[in-house]
Amino acid sequence: MAYVIPTPPVAALPIAGSGDLFPVRRVYCVGRNYAAHAREMGGDPTREPPFFFMKPADALQVVPEGQAVDHRYPPKTQNYHFEVELVVVLAKGGRDIPVSEALDHVFGYAVGLDMTRRDLQDEAKQLRRPWELGKAGDFSGPVGPIHPATEVGHPAKGAISLTVDGTVKQKADLSDMVWSVAEQIAYLSSYFELAPGDVIFAGTPEGVGAVTQGQTMVGAIEGLGEIRLRVV
Repeated sequence: MAYVIPTPPVAALPIAGSGDLFPVRRVYCVGRNYAAHAREMGGDPTREPPFFFMKPADALQVVPEGQAVDHRYPPKTQNYHFEVELVVVLAKGGRDIPVSEALDHVFGYAVGLDMTRRDLQDEAKQLRRPWELGKAGDFSGPVGPIHPATEVGHPAKGAISLTVDGTVKQKADLSDMVWSVAEQIAYLSSYFELAPGDVIFAGTPEGVGAVTQGQTMVGAIEGLGEIRLRVV
């Protein structure tokens, strides 16, 4: 039996210092996981249950180690926002994973951006519609090289920041997250059977804002390096 069309390529992310690749299955993104960002978006920063949305695996844009890449400004938006995030990738899956065991499922970590057509997302919120047009666009998830947990551990603190043309726009610490990485994995696994290849964008700090063509974004996380993108 043969496929009737060419098989789509497997979405994959590079491993830092290696020629190996991490194949991507699903991409989960947590919303409003830093208290100050929740407030700037009109939300409640208390520990209400986390909520998640998803991006397609092929929405991820590979940003190679030490390189600046072009990031295309998407159509149908006049308000395109950056959100720098810790990205978590899983080597093991399961259901109802205890918080105490959740980090055992992590392969590694990377720097990522959740790029958002904010005007479309805001319209979807007002109309109580899904967020895909705002959040799941082509190349809306730039991600840098994955750093294996066996080398960097499980970062629970450390600076996370984003600059635009050298001006700091976002600056916080991973310890400011409302829900830890372990808690996010445990919570997700109560709704979905997680699997190797799953990716989690762990939320963005305050200071999100718009970029325009010609600007350069640099997202950085202490211990994980930085990613650099030119908006074209």
